[in-house]
Amino acid sequence: MSLPTLPKVQKLQDALHAKAKGSPRFRFYTLYDKVFRADVLWMAHRRCQTNGGAAGVDGQTFDDLKDYGVKKWLGELEEELRTKTYRPSPVRRVYIPKPDGKQRPLGIPTIKDRVVMMAAVLVLEPIFEADLQPEQHAYRPGRSALDAVRQVHSLLNSGYTEVVDADLSGYFDTIPHPELLKSLSRRISDQQMLRLIKMWLETSVEEIDDRGRRHRTTRNKDERRGCPQGAPISPLLSNLYMRRFILGWKTLGHQQRLGARIVNYADDFVICCRGTADEAMHVMRNIMDQLKLTVNETKTQLCKLPDESFDFLGYTLGRRYSPKTGRAYIGTRPSKKKVQRLCREISEMTSRRWLLKDVEKQVAAINRKLTGWSNYFSRGPVSEAYGAVDYHTVRRLRQWLCQKHKVRGAGISRFSAEYLYDELGLVRLKRMKGNFS
Repeated sequence: MSLPTLPKVQKLQDALHAKAKGSPRFRFYTLYDKVFRADVLWMAHRRCQTNGGAAGVDGQTFDDLKDYGVKKWLGELEEELRTKTYRPSPVRRVYIPKPDGKQRPLGIPTIKDRVVMMAAVLVLEPIFEADLQPEQHAYRPGRSALDAVRQVHSLLNSGYTEVVDADLSGYFDTIPHPELLKSLSRRISDQQMLRLIKMWLETSVEEIDDRGRRHRTTRNKDERRGCPQGAPISPLLSNLYMRRFILGWKTLGHQQRLGARIVNYADDFVICCRGTADEAMHVMRNIMDQLKLTVNETKTQLCKLPDESFDFLGYTLGRRYSPKTGRAYIGTRPSKKKVQRLCREISEMTSRRWLLKDVEKQVAAINRKLTGWSNYFSRGPVSEAYGAVDYHTVRRLRQWLCQKHKVRGAGISRFSAEYLYDELGLVRLKRMKGNFS
């Protein structure tokens, strides 16, 4: 759910964006005082509260703030920022399992730090939104991952059928601080604001080992690189640094010379070409080397459609066949990995550990999962993927109901598909329509 912006904060954002858009070379010299404005901090707190999230190293939760008094807490935070005594706490490091079995590091700042970061985002985002390139789709108002998929699909059907499917190794963890701060200072001359961002970039990371012991590391500060995923300021900073690659690609003439178009979402990007993908790959590697970023050679590949296909933002793009005419065309479908991942999540939701859960609440939870997944994976011919998910969901829910009610056998007669759909209200994906546009 999107949280409406306060009128005064919206007015501030509109003024900052208009100035940035109208004066591309203007450097903003008074921004820090906007961060600790009472209305900006209140808006930042509300957004962070809506986003939720776990506690940081201090263990403080939003319920704790409510007990303490949000107005009082925000007033004290405003005073810390005003007197420049604010210092960020270490970031709590957790690891999120990835589909390939590896783990993705995630940084969880304290609520105080999240609120200040969000306040900075409210002030800075309108400025840098004016500078971000149209090829960038992530973390921007009015843009989405589906927009990026649509653009790639459109390019493929316009003759850009050679694709550099690129992958960067640990993009967020390798963004170099000096170069990033240089990108920031191109628009910001307010040294207090730059100092605030630099403190966040250099904040130590705290981890708890298997024995429950706490360890703090200062790798980001020591190596002068890294922007931890999970912090509210990270999406803006990552977009800003990726802009250097996209802008360089165009201003150095590679887009026009090679007839090669970039589509970017966060740290994912593809380069769609017309017969020049080999050279585009070489040029991309050189630019990334200059930006001090590392190309993941094992995952970066060159695909030539329609004979080959590739995955981008959860979709597989490649040759498809019309079920009516049999005609071949280049289209999209939910990737097998994403279908399998959803099925694994449904399996987890219907495991024995949830047998005590109320049936109505369990079905409602599954429906939310299915509906959220289908809202994104609705582009192109989706009936095959939807059918596979429906089959798996019915089988797993039926098995769960048999275990819960101690019913022997497969339970097909007692818990038929019609019963699950019509009586329990289970969502049936195949009744939903995909979007072929």
